[in-house]
Amino acid sequence: MKRFSLFLLLVSASLLLTAQQTGKLVILHTNDLHSKLRGFAPETKYTPLVTGNDETRGGFSRLSAIISSERNAARENLLVLDAGDYLMGTLFHHFEDRDGFQLLLMKKMGYDVISAGNHEFDAGPAHYARILEAARQRGEIPEIVLSNIEFSENDAGDDRLEKLFSDGAVRRSIVIEKPGAGLKIGIFALMGVDADEVAPAAAPVTFSKQIRTAKYMVRQLKQEGCNMIICLSHSGLGIDKRGNLAGEDYKLASEVKGIDLIISGHTHTTLSEPLIVNGIPIVQTGAYGTNIGKVVFNVEGGSPVFESSQLIAVDDNIKGDSAVETLIEERKEVINNELLNGMGLHYDKIVAESSFNLVCDEYGDLAGSNLGPLVADAIHSYVNSHSAAGSDISIVAAGVIRNPIVAGEQSVPDIFRVMSLGAGKDKVPGYPLSRVYVTGRELKSILEILMVAWKSSTSNYIYYSGIEIRHDPSGGLLRKIVSADIVQPDGSRFPVDFSKKNRKLYSIAANSYILEFVGIIRSMSFGLLNVVPKDANGTPLNDFSRAVINFNGDEGGYTEGKEWLALIEFLSAMPDNDGNGIPDIDEFYRKPPLRVIEVSKK
Repeated sequence: MKRFSLFLLLVSASLLLTAQQTGKLVILHTNDLHSKLRGFAPETKYTPLVTGNDETRGGFSRLSAIISSERNAARENLLVLDAGDYLMGTLFHHFEDRDGFQLLLMKKMGYDVISAGNHEFDAGPAHYARILEAARQRGEIPEIVLSNIEFSENDAGDDRLEKLFSDGAVRRSIVIEKPGAGLKIGIFALMGVDADEVAPAAAPVTFSKQIRTAKYMVRQLKQEGCNMIICLSHSGLGIDKRGNLAGEDYKLASEVKGIDLIISGHTHTTLSEPLIVNGIPIVQTGAYGTNIGKVVFNVEGGSPVFESSQLIAVDDNIKGDSAVETLIEERKEVINNELLNGMGLHYDKIVAESSFNLVCDEYGDLAGSNLGPLVADAIHSYVNSHSAAGSDISIVAAGVIRNPIVAGEQSVPDIFRVMSLGAGKDKVPGYPLSRVYVTGRELKSILEILMVAWKSSTSNYIYYSGIEIRHDPSGGLLRKIVSADIVQPDGSRFPVDFSKKNRKLYSIAANSYILEFVGIIRSMSFGLLNVVPKDANGTPLNDFSRAVINFNGDEGGYTEGKEWLALIEFLSAMPDNDGNGIPDIDEFYRKPPLRVIEVSKK
């Protein structure tokens, strides 16, 4: 009898061990959601609770429905993750530091763990900390991890965020156990080099090297008994000179052993098939929640074995989660009542319509963009209409043009999404428009640098209004600009004198983020060029906040100009060609003429 009991005990133990070593894990993942709570685009066509009647993609209610369906199938063996930049990109992000609405919503949708991207730091580490604090005070949020963040010992600007880490509210890694799959899963997260470089507001926070951090995290998580390790990497993938996928996450997989899955973000790369590097699958969904990724691992002998990866289109075939959509509709009314109504706008107001797409693809044909020139012209018109001093030249960088204008009716949120980044002092979203003055010789130096700066980072590609530039690509270093003409609104033009003797000041308007770029020309040219941004009187600007344009002028008070408001005004003034009461985006912008023209000095 005792032998029989022992036999049963051994059989039970064997069955338990087998159950722990065999199973299946399903991982759903997103990246770069950018607060796209509603469909994209145009938003006027988005009907998440009805299927078969629109072409929009994305929307949190649809995402929630997919997550719910997958959870019903996988039950406790489902993990829902996001690789950063979940904030910043629509009007919904504006009130986040007040109540953390989106984080609370993502937890309700089923997200388990998310990481921070560069855009979580757009308004600085203290602002990000306020978002996290506000959300945690109101309910449960997803676990947040970021492994290579470093805090300053001398600058208190990051103390609030550092405290959240020291309190365990944000972690460098997290371990999640999935007994049904026989897995103890370690998750860590990285901020990439390029993401770090385009997050200047993150200071005094810095980010340590990815490879070194990843090796340390893998080693530590293995010591904690993890038999599966996932990296949420806001670093991304690119294309090398041969047209092959490459980039920071490719390098990560090439140099770090022990990672079972890299969920990539930042570059908005759509991988319909996983990129397998050294046996490590790298996945990325594109951006804006237009797809959600699904990765399946089998568990064999206590180890995860990659089985499959796919993208699920978040489209009109998905009937959205009505409870989630109700919360989003209620949030729309907050946006109306507390932001837009005071500006004479409404969330659902139709601004204009277009019979063609307007695109600025940072990873595509930058020179052929039709949206870049449109935005530059809108800024130029706005500054010259509402500021007495006006501006000779207006510029906008590809990196701050966030979304295309998709053919159809364009509502206020559709236009805001085009230029959604930043904030000023007036509690209205968007970088404030600013203006600096430079000499003709300094203007040439700026143009020389701008002609090459984008080759190291495509976000630095510049679109111009009010100027026509001729350049010789075969010219030597900092000798490519041949000539430039200032072009007046009436079409008249006059050449810019680049000589030292010309002390005339030329004004340049752009958002405050871009104009700070002007102040670092000397370092970017390794000391060969020097530009001293000035005010209208020729006094050097040591503080770029002095360059912000007060659109109230001499009337008292303080009003900032925003690019998205400039774009709304510019489009609203276009003619209604078909008589339906809605302005039509001018056919001129279907293929606008180049403002930067190649010539030969010979």
